[in-house]
Amino acid sequence: MPQLPDDLDAVAVRTWCSLALEALGRERAEIDAINVYPIADGDTGTNLYLTVESAAAAVEAVFAAYETGATAPATADAVRAMAHGALIGARGNSGTILAQLLRGMAGVLADGGDAAHLRLALTRAADAARQAVAHPVEGTVLTVAAAASEAAAGEESDLRTVVHAAYDGALAALAKTPEQLAVLGRAGVVDAGGRGLVAVLGALVETVTGQAPVRGPRTAHGKAPTPVDGGSVVGLPVGGTPVEGVPTAGFPAGGVPAAGVPAGGVPAAGVPAGGVPAAGVPAGGVPEAGVPVGEGPLDCPEDGVAGPAFEVIYLLEAGDEQVARLRTRLDALGDSLVVVGGDGLWHVHVHVDDAGAAVEAGVEAGRPYRIRITHFATESGHDLRVQAEPAQRAVVVVVPGDGLAGLCTEAGATTVIARPGEPPASGELVDAIRRAHAREVVLLPNDAALRHTAAAAAEQARTEGVRVALVPTRAAVQGIAALAVHEPDRGFDEDVVAMTAAAGATRYAELAVAERQSWTMAGICQAGDILGLIDGDVAVIGADVPATARTVLDRMLAAGGELVTLVLGEDVPDSLADALEEHVREGHLAVDTVVYRGGHQRAPLLIGVE
Repeated sequence: MPQLPDDLDAVAVRTWCSLALEALGRERAEIDAINVYPIADGDTGTNLYLTVESAAAAVEAVFAAYETGATAPATADAVRAMAHGALIGARGNSGTILAQLLRGMAGVLADGGDAAHLRLALTRAADAARQAVAHPVEGTVLTVAAAASEAAAGEESDLRTVVHAAYDGALAALAKTPEQLAVLGRAGVVDAGGRGLVAVLGALVETVTGQAPVRGPRTAHGKAPTPVDGGSVVGLPVGGTPVEGVPTAGFPAGGVPAAGVPAGGVPAAGVPAGGVPAAGVPAGGVPEAGVPVGEGPLDCPEDGVAGPAFEVIYLLEAGDEQVARLRTRLDALGDSLVVVGGDGLWHVHVHVDDAGAAVEAGVEAGRPYRIRITHFATESGHDLRVQAEPAQRAVVVVVPGDGLAGLCTEAGATTVIARPGEPPASGELVDAIRRAHAREVVLLPNDAALRHTAAAAAEQARTEGVRVALVPTRAAVQGIAALAVHEPDRGFDEDVVAMTAAAGATRYAELAVAERQSWTMAGICQAGDILGLIDGDVAVIGADVPATARTVLDRMLAAGGELVTLVLGEDVPDSLADALEEHVREGHLAVDTVVYRGGHQRAPLLIGVE
């Protein structure tokens, strides 16, 4: 049996993230099914899952950096990675608030993880989340977070007692949310975001005590009620106590485990258990939550008031003063405004009718990116008539920088940008497939590490009726080669075969800077050395970029080739491309060279040889 932590150190934080991801994977579909506030779009569980997925991946990256060492990362490194990962991966209203809760906790837990620090961390988290919301509403995840912090603050005992108190306080507050928010009471459900937070706190209890908390029949805490026998609800009278031991109709007591997650297992980072459900269509065919028989969907923040048409989300690089002005402007444009973050990086979430104005406000404040705009009617399926007829075929491609994104967009592809240290999650790839709006989609992940993530996204898209082929491209230059031979007018299978062949015939290389002394296939490198990686393995160790690039090119062209592709990072001068092009001409007269600007990408230079 693993030793239980006396405080929340880095290993405990890692375990917490893994268990929280597992818990949200199990409960994702059910949380989606009770999502009626502020918009009944059936995606709160999915958004929370993707937010924690990003947090867990960031923590894993910190531990990966320590693999060759004898010590674990510092607690401060782990909690800050968790908070940063949640911030950049936050999805939806509840995911954005959860990111701020984790950020508030991280600011305290970085200094210590004992009971006293945890009590303070929960208080800071609840306060930070409430301050991030322009117009806080009781009966939501904010209420649940506040109750957790208040319950924990009253405990002067050890860490185990504090986490149990926080969980019990959150659970009690969750049960009262239908009494505080009319839309929840009318639907007969608890707040979906609050239920997700209870799952995250339950994972913290399991981390500290070694046992998952027992909270009784699942219907007691938020499964969407199922009308039976003329409209009565099994196990969940509104405002009452569930019948002991009676499961919600259609779900066994204890819930349905997510597909692909073994009992006690943790899904692989970046691969949602069972995939991400179609927006508004919970797994298992459960009807849209909160829609009484004979009535329409509840899609408004206030009873009887139509909500804005669009959800706008983006990351923003800006200073505190610019963000203060942005809050004021966005508050005047719409509702459900949540702005979280700090230290120059912010996550912005708002519901508006004028999506362009919301993005323009971000441009005036700083540099917005990872912009995501969702039309509630089409996303939830409320008004299918506004959707255009899907195209026959499209290509979705992951690219490492803005420059290649522009190039691929010009070629007709839908792009997903993988920024340094921020690989896309499966949910982002599913979103891109949906945005492509085609019956057939070819998916190019352009990274070996995204293989499982892309496979999960492809599988989910197939459940939504899209024919998806995953071409296992391992580098951006292979994706460029595949896109170059794409012909949407020929048969799907024939097109996929041609693209796969083009990618497979392209050898790839990249230059990287060594971060520390390490043993490689080419020998021992020192921090600051330039590494030339060919087909994923270090083949050359050099002192500068130009000389290393020439050596890499010579080795690749020794096996033959007709075309060299160079993709330059944003800080690499054009003179390097000119020099390398001249080098290729001098040694290989029949080989052509093409040069692209990749923008802000991890590697200073990408090389492809076809």
